[in-house]
Amino acid sequence: MVLELPGVDKATTAVKASESAWLICGDPRSTPGLNLSTRTAIPPLVLVHGLLDTPAVFDGLKRELGGGRQPLLIPELPLRLGRTPVTLAAELLGSHIEAAFGRDEPLDLLGFSIGGVIARCWIQLLGGHQRTRRFVSVGSPQQGTLTALPWPGRIFSGIADLRWGSALLERLNGDLDRLRRIECHSFYSALDLAVLPGWRAVLPVGARTMLPVLTHPQLLRDRAALVPLARELLRS
Repeated sequence: MVLELPGVDKATTAVKASESAWLICGDPRSTPGLNLSTRTAIPPLVLVHGLLDTPAVFDGLKRELGGGRQPLLIPELPLRLGRTPVTLAAELLGSHIEAAFGRDEPLDLLGFSIGGVIARCWIQLLGGHQRTRRFVSVGSPQQGTLTALPWPGRIFSGIADLRWGSALLERLNGDLDRLRRIECHSFYSALDLAVLPGWRAVLPVGARTMLPVLTHPQLLRDRAALVPLARELLRS
C-alpha cells in the first residue's frame, strides 16, 4: 500500500516541500490525525535521499527489501541543488517524521549521500537520538568531501556544509555523545568520486562496510550494494 500525502509547510524555514512531499509504504492502521505508524517489533524505517534525487532513488532498495520493512517513510526534501542549508533540511525532515509517526515512535534511519548528513543533523542537533534505534549512512560525506570545495558557499550553502572542516561538520564531530547512543553503520565505496576520497564517507562511530561498486549511483543501483544494505535493514 502506498499513500501520497501533502507536504509539511514549515513556517520557520524558507524551504517548502513539494505538493506530494512524502510517501508511506506499508499497512498503516487507522489512528487520529496523521500518526500512521504500526506498533511492531521492527520500528518504522525512514529513507533520506541525496542532492539530485527524488524518493524514486530508493526503488531498487525497496524491491530488495521485498516489503520486509513497513511502514516506510521517504520524504521528498527540497534541497534546491544544494542551496538549502543542511540544518534547514534536517528541520524539514523532522517535520515529516513527526507528522507520520508522532513525537515518540522509535525508528530506523538510512541516509544516502547528503541525505546521510541531513539525517545525522536531525539525530545530533534536533533530538532525533532520543527515538533512533539504528542509523545507516550510505555514501555520505560525513567527514567532508573535496568535491564541495569549488562551489560558492553564499549560494550553495548546503554543499558548503559538506566541505572538509566546515563549521557544521566540526560541530557534529565535536560532540559524538548522542551518536554513540544509537547503533550506527556506514556503507561506502572506496572509488566514489562524489565523495572524494571515498573513505571519508563514514561516520566517526559504528561499523563500516566497503561495498564492491565503482560509482556513487551504484550504491543504490547495483545488487552488490543493495543485497548487503537490505540485509542490514532487515536485521532485527
